[in-house]
Parts: sequence; structure tokens; C-alpha cells
Amino acid sequence: MDSTLDVLRREFAGLRTGRAHTSLLDPVTVDAYGSSMPLNQVANVSVPEPRMLTVQVWDRTMAKAVEKAIRDAGLGLNPASEGQTIRVPIPPLNEERRTELTKVAGKYAEHARVAVRNVRRDGMEQLKRMEKDGDISQDDHKKFGSEVQGLTDDAIKHVDEALTHKEQEIMQV
Repeated sequence: MDSTLDVLRREFAGLRTGRAHTSLLDPVTVDAYGSSMPLNQVANVSVPEPRMLTVQVWDRTMAKAVEKAIRDAGLGLNPASEGQTIRVPIPPLNEERRTELTKVAGKYAEHARVAVRNVRRDGMEQLKRMEKDGDISQDDHKKFGSEVQGLTDDAIKHVDEALTHKEQEIMQV
């Protein structure tokens, strides 16, 4: 369940909120050296200003490919190349894009809730098997089952809190 929450936080970090963040470019892959590579394996990403990312390409010949990959990634970003450095201004979000991003965040949260419930289901099935095999008593089964349910409720509460926080962050002008 903890790993599900970690994945959710990483997905939320990749959602654009109008402010620059290095994880914004995590989904970008570059065609480099005959294969598709993540951007962080061919360049350094930094945040010099709140609405600007800079990408320092390690190999000067890769600058055009990195610029094209950022432009084609579907993030709505328009990079400008300056030799080995690529500047990526983060445009302000309009209201329509903000509501779209909150819907995407809701989908991420729902996937996380489903994953947490699947972990609970697996745990409950394992408890049933253990009781059937005689490894634990019926009382222990009930006790452990309520513990698993409590952990599930806590995890879903954390997912909901993270979603609320992300929605507020996205809608903030």
C-alpha cells in the first residue's frame, strides 16, 4: 500500500501546476544513440526561476533531439535552444486546462484506490488460506482481517488527502 502511495505522489509530481518542477519532464523520452532514452539520461534539468526550466544537454549533438522530444511530449511546452542549454518557459494555465488536470489527478487517485483495495483483497485471501490450513485460528483471522481493513482505510484516506492537496495546487492561480 505504501508503494501505491509513492507511485501516486510521483504521478502527481508530473502533473503541471503552473510552476516549474524538474519532475515535469520525467515522461519525456529522447531518441538518442539509436534507442529511446529518458531525458534525465542525456541531460541535466534544473529550475532557475519559478516559471522556467533549463535543460543542460551533455552532448551538444543531442540538443536538437532533446528540444524536439520536449516539444512532442504533449506537455504544452515550447522549448528554446541556446547551444547546449535549452530553456523551457512554463506558460500560465488557463481555467479549462486546470479543470482538465484535476480530472487527470482524480483518475490517478482512483487507480491508486483500486490498487490499495487489490492489496487488501490479496491479504484477506491469504488470511483465509492460513485459517483453512490451520496456521491461524478463527479469532486471529478476524483480528488480522480488521487490521488489514484499518490499514486499507488509512491508505485510502492518504490518497484522498493527496488528491485534495493536488487539486488545490492545480486550481491556485
